Amino acid sequence: MKVILRADVANVGKRGDVLAVADGYARNYLVPRGLAMRASDGTLAQAESMRRARDVKDAAARTAAEDIARRLVPAIIRVSARAGSEGRLFGSITTADVAEAVADQTGLELDRRKLHLDEPIRELGTHRVLAKLHSEVEFPVTVEVAGV
Repeated sequence: MKVILRADVANVGKRGDVLAVADGYARNYLVPRGLAMRASDGTLAQAESMRRARDVKDAAARTAAEDIARRLVPAIIRVSARAGSEGRLFGSITTADVAEAVADQTGLELDRRKLHLDEPIRELGTHRVLAKLHSEVEFPVTVEVAGV
């Protein structure tokens, strides 16, 4: 069955894409949830306008992400935490703490889910936190953890 996606669907496609999917998948999952609609001659023109709107929105989001990256890459975000004598923290620094520190120090609001740490920061020193604000914009944020 040919369908037009009305929203981004992970591992399937993006809004406005015209896809051929299994009949059962379309009938039982995509269409009832409002994620897709059947493709017909009239809706194909609508799909083209969806793609154009998606491309414009994507370009604006990428430009905004690149602007944020230009401001954050040279910056050093400082976070204070209680630590023991050997430099180990009493607790840890998570992506939520990093996002809050970025907002306080630079005024830029970052979603904690866009920040990636392999594991929470548990030691004093300088650490790199990966930020992925757009599918094509990924950059490191330097976080310096100092003891209180």
